[in-house]
Amino acid sequence: MRLPEEPDQPFQINIVPMIDVVFALLTFFIMSTLSLTRSEGLPVNLPGAQTSKAINQETPVVVTIDGKGNLTLNKKTIDLGQLRSGIQEQLADSSQKMVLIRADQAVTHGKVVAVMDAVRRIPGAKLAIETQAIKN
Repeated sequence: MRLPEEPDQPFQINIVPMIDVVFALLTFFIMSTLSLTRSEGLPVNLPGAQTSKAINQETPVVVTIDGKGNLTLNKKTIDLGQLRSGIQEQLADSSQKMVLIRADQAVTHGKVVAVMDAVRRIPGAKLAIETQAIKN
């Protein structure tokens, strides 16, 4: 008894391993570009301004006010009463004197003014407020 011959299978290219390699490369490039972005603080919805300018300082001291009014100093939670002394400690360790305020657009005006007042009481401190650039 003779078994019927199996027909020759047509030549096929298996692309599943190639897709795995492409996704691995894509993941690598996405993760590497995310590490290149500069993040100064917590994510907030910044107000827009057509007259926004870039700061020349490399790493300013960053005070972030989130949408709920919570304060952070260089990503560490802080109270308004401790803000002035915390900023003075940060400025003492560095040669620069720039303090950058990143306030969410939902924060009340009074909270931003209170933070600005605390920064202005520090001798030699320069104040900047971060905004998003609006393109015409």
